[in-house]
Amino acid sequence: MKRYVFTSSVLALCVLTLAVPQLKAGDKRGNDDPDFARILTGLKISPVRLNLKGKNLALVGLGSYIVNAQGACNDCHTNPPFQEGGNPFQGQPEKINTENFLAGGMMFGPFVSRNITPDADGLPAGLTFEQFKKTIRTGVDLHQLHPEVSPLLQVMPWPIYAKMKDHDLRAVYEYLRSIPHAEPGAPAPAAARQSQ
Repeated sequence: MKRYVFTSSVLALCVLTLAVPQLKAGDKRGNDDPDFARILTGLKISPVRLNLKGKNLALVGLGSYIVNAQGACNDCHTNPPFQEGGNPFQGQPEKINTENFLAGGMMFGPFVSRNITPDADGLPAGLTFEQFKKTIRTGVDLHQLHPEVSPLLQVMPWPIYAKMKDHDLRAVYEYLRSIPHAEPGAPAPAAARQSQ
């Protein structure tokens, strides 16, 4: 088993070394790219198996780093965020709920976090990249799931994420495209069918 892990790690590093220069067209920095360490870490810490076919490995790695090490996306978009016995807030060794990873279902008052995993067409939350970017930049709820409250997403900290660079948003989107589709871990009560 250790030999397999080592071989896989070496192979991933070789592929990543080739992919990093593609991260930014015309950029010849390669391993000197300031994102290189974050990309490697992101690939290492993704809690779910990734579908890398047709994806930019460097963007997926960077997106994983942003989602899993900076954005705390799991805390709101996975229900429950941790497996039983794996909640670090209770002093347990962290075990992410991989079965329902980023599938939404967490209740925040009358709102329920959205499923941001890829749909049947491979689109995270059913959004193209341009729609995803518009949602993050403006907070506009393109699905209009709670128009009586606001045309803007409630609870979702889009004003914070709106400050991210386009490149980082593209990386997050590429990572979300690479994760498996999942369903929420617990259905929302009938009174809270509006989604965030």
